[in-house]
This record gives sequence, structure tokens and C-alpha cells, in this order.
Amino acid sequence: MSALEIWITICAMACATAITRAGFWLVGHHINLPPRVQEVLRYAPACALAAIVAPDMLGTGAQFSFSLHNAKLLAGVAAIAFYLLRRDMLQTIVFGMLSFTVLRLSLG
Repeated sequence: MSALEIWITICAMACATAITRAGFWLVGHHINLPPRVQEVLRYAPACALAAIVAPDMLGTGAQFSFSLHNAKLLAGVAAIAFYLLRRDMLQTIVFGMLSFTVLRLSLG
């Protein structure tokens, strides 16, 4: 790929991203979503985060690792328990990352 093709691709992707994101902003006041759809869309960010985090937490590739040597899984379980107790997302993220770091260093 030449440098020109790379820049054309980057510009095309930037335009596509801007158009898809600005589309709802430009016509958002003219379209009314049903209350049920609005209610369901509240959970989209959490579902997207779970879809990204869960496969990495459970193992690599096609193999799942449910052992006590899986630092990501143990830190994820600890973070879930912490969230259920505290109900604070920022504290949960910090606690989960600290738990993962400690487990990763201690488990090798």
C-alpha cells in the first residue's frame, strides 16, 4: 500500500465515523424512539463492555481457563463482588486493576 492509499483510507474511515455519529445528532430531534427502545439502549454500553472484557477474562483463544492461576478471572470476580458491595463504577475499575496487578505479580 502506498502512502497516498493509506491517507485516503484514513480520511474515508474518519468521514464514515463522523457521518454515522453525527447522523443521530442531526436528525435526533425529528425522530422519536419508543420508550421501550430508549430503555433498552441504556444497557448498550454495559453489554458492549461485557462483550469486550468477558472473552479476555475467561481465557485466550478457543481455550477457557477456569483455574486459580487465571489472574484476569480472579480479578474480575473480585471486581464484581466489590461493585455489588459499593455500587461505584470508578472505585470498581480502580479496585479491579489493583487486584489484577497484585494477582498477576503474585501468580507469576
